[in-house]
Amino acid sequence: MRLQVDGTVWRGAIPESRHRMQAVVTDASGRAVLETSESGLVTTFRSAAKPFQALPLVERGHAERWKITDEELAVLCASHTGSAYHVALVTGILDRLGLTESALACGYHDPLDPESLAELRARADGRSPVYNNCSGKHAGMLCLAMSEGWPTLGYERADHPVQQLMRRSIAEMCGVAPESLLTAIDGCSVTVFALPLDAMARGYARLAGAAASGDGRERALARIRGAMMGFPAATGGRGRFSSDLMAAAPGRLVAKGGAEGLECVGLTGEGWGLAIKSEDGSARALPTAVIALLEQLGALSREELARLEPLSRPRIRNTAGLDVGTIEVTLRSTARATA
Repeated sequence: MRLQVDGTVWRGAIPESRHRMQAVVTDASGRAVLETSESGLVTTFRSAAKPFQALPLVERGHAERWKITDEELAVLCASHTGSAYHVALVTGILDRLGLTESALACGYHDPLDPESLAELRARADGRSPVYNNCSGKHAGMLCLAMSEGWPTLGYERADHPVQQLMRRSIAEMCGVAPESLLTAIDGCSVTVFALPLDAMARGYARLAGAAASGDGRERALARIRGAMMGFPAATGGRGRFSSDLMAAAPGRLVAKGGAEGLECVGLTGEGWGLAIKSEDGSARALPTAVIALLEQLGALSREELARLEPLSRPRIRNTAGLDVGTIEVTLRSTARATA
């Protein structure tokens, strides 16, 4: 099925902004179930890569060795809000490794969690990289380095064995050659990888369909998927769409967003992966688009759609609380080009 996916921001009856999106749904072999015209768009994987960046730690037995719980594994895959809950999970992992927060190379940014933000504004000396939304991923990378006998210093650099292993793992999961992955530096200082949108979808299809009774990689993927779905709050938190989506359809969807308007979803029942990118990098119409695509696929029940209604039909309010508009996503069938 070929579609066009557009998001429109309405202010009253005025179409104020439009967001063009590229999307693709594939199975684990890479066969497209649904796609837009540029389903092979190359873009950065950003934080949607985190489940696969956690894979070597689980696959090589290190998560079990360090007694990483599923809740902690979820925060390793998280773009969290910096709440006290998330900070405690990450700090607990660092304590077990015998490391302090200073070992994290991700840097500090203000937390999205309002309680943590208020506390840090009142007590600036409490600022720490553990509040960074990627601190869980970084704790996992430090754990991997220690477990493999690699230096922890410089673990974030592209030439470090940790980042080289990340590159191979992501390439294998998404069905591309490691040398084909374009790289740059992510917002949290580790390597960021660029690959086609349909390859991202294939990776999430494999994550969604991994069998807990399969080989070592399948079992590791199944555990990561189960941790994310079992602890959606640890994987993101309040206001994070990926968390809301997994909570609304428990046990059926595994989801992770990335910066610059990217969202990836695995549909466990179908064994499909969805990847969608807002071309202008804005994420404001992304939840509505994801829900519309899942509804198009018949992947959400009536009850699940009802739980997601505030995100599927979001209202825009001004500073006085007045309802001034909405965000709407349209899906239009388009004809495939013929040879």
